Formats: sequence, C-alpha cells, structure tokens
Amino acid sequence: MPSRLIGHRLRVRLYDNRLELFIGGTALMTLVRGRAPAGGRHAHVVDYRHVIHALRHKPMALLNLVYRDQLFPRDACRLTFDRMLEKLPEKSACRIMVSLLALAHERGCEAELAILLTADLAAAQLPDIAALHARFAPDPAALPDIVVHLTPLIAYEDLLGGGAGAAA
Repeated sequence: MPSRLIGHRLRVRLYDNRLELFIGGTALMTLVRGRAPAGGRHAHVVDYRHVIHALRHKPMALLNLVYRDQLFPRDACRLTFDRMLEKLPEKSACRIMVSLLALAHERGCEAELAILLTADLAAAQLPDIAALHARFAPDPAALPDIVVHLTPLIAYEDLLGGGAGAAA
C-alpha cells in the first residue's frame, strides 16, 4: 500500500486475481493479488511506485531490501542492478538504480527503459543516467505557452464600491 494511505479507512473488494480499494464510495486503485507458491511460503507483491519516493531519500536501502527482487518492474532492471553492483561501488549503484526507477515512474517509460537497459546489458556497458534523462525528458516544443493576464488591483477596489479611502 502507498504510505500516503496510512491512517485512512479503506474498503477492499477481494477478487480471485485483484484487490479493489475504495475510500468511501470512490475507487482508489486496483492491485494485483499475490498468490503463495507451491512450497507454502508467503507471496509478496511489491510495486516500486509505492516506495520510490522513500527510496529517493535513502537509496542505500535498496541494497539490503528484503523484497528487492520483487521490487524491480522488469528483469532488465534487476540484471542492470546486479551488473552495477559488480562494476561500481554500492552507493553509486544504489543511487543510479533508484534514479532509473524514479525515471520510469515519473515519465511513464518503464517498457522503453527496459528495452534500453537490455541493449546496454547486451553491449556490456552501464546505463548513462544523464542520457536517459535527456531522452525521456518532455519535449519543450510540445509544452503549451501559458500567458497569465493579471488584473490591476484598482479593479478590485472598484468592485468594493469606492476608492481606497472609502473604507477608512
């Protein structure tokens, strides 16, 4: 569950393959329902989107996270992190991986990022985080120009019925 829901009272509808969460009558989200494997151990479904904000504050927590392998959205992310741990200091590897996960979350480019990470793995190179941020940055030409026209304050005084000295 996202940490922002701590303290809220939720209504959950259980289905065979999903959980639907409601606050009052408002549908909040739908989550995948985890199933225990045949060995009888508990199954965990972890979504990196729910913990990425906390990981940005403490990226080294990724190193010893109990559910780390379930946290990665794609195998390419897990394999990239393993490769970075081999080639880089732990602190740098964790910081870069958390940055990659945050990029995937904020820009909605999880599948495209996984393709690029797979290509980097095949080429035996580490991802260039600056190039990836530039690639998935919003196109400045696609952003609208917003012009804000401010009303002069004298117009508000006219609405109140008089000049500045009328209230005194």
